[in-house]
Amino acid sequence: MKFKKTSQGSIAFCDHTPKQIEPNWFGAEFWREKSAITGSSKGRYTTWFVDAGIVDDEQNQWVLRHYYRGGLIAKLSRDLYLFSGLQKTRAVAELALLDNLYKQGFAVPKPIAANVERSGIFYRADLIIERVAGAEDLVARLSKTSMAESQWQALGEAIAEFHNYGVYHADLNAKNILITENKFYLIDFDRGELRKVNTQWQQANMSRLLRSFKKELSILPSLNFNEANWLQLHQAYQAKLQS
Repeated sequence: MKFKKTSQGSIAFCDHTPKQIEPNWFGAEFWREKSAITGSSKGRYTTWFVDAGIVDDEQNQWVLRHYYRGGLIAKLSRDLYLFSGLQKTRAVAELALLDNLYKQGFAVPKPIAANVERSGIFYRADLIIERVAGAEDLVARLSKTSMAESQWQALGEAIAEFHNYGVYHADLNAKNILITENKFYLIDFDRGELRKVNTQWQQANMSRLLRSFKKELSILPSLNFNEANWLQLHQAYQAKLQS
């Protein structure tokens, strides 16, 4: 990972990122002016999908995300965080973790760059990653169709591989799992980190995932998820998990 000073802060970028990257790449307006916005995902805030062909010869699709606060503190500050060092910012920490995992061959989005802009003792931040082609989140998939037992088992094994490497995901939920035709990806590693392997945080991760499935099922009773599916996933996870 490399760093580039800007007038307001710094950009962290990966080896494969176009070297001419500038702060304006992290704003939706830059892409809108070039008619390069291809879509968006609206949750609490908007995540933008952009056609990177105008800046990247590989012509890939990128995902642009601004960091926003959640919870009660968001009422005081929507997107300002206390600055305690560039490496400790949410965006650079997430980019570094993704870069590590991507190089190790894990199923994560290809990391592109992070932007940090200082404002006194505070900062704002953005992240760009590559969009996983042909993927949809697990809730979207299960709202339309069911998954085979082998797929639930494959998901359990995939999560175990992350845990065996010590990857703690701060928000492991069904919407942060993407599925393509034959592969599962984990996304959104904000506040994630590499930890010493420990069954306590691993099981806490899995409990969080189960709660998210149950929450989505309460919202959409027709969701193709049941206890048997969880058992298939969890048994495969446990079998793959290193003791």
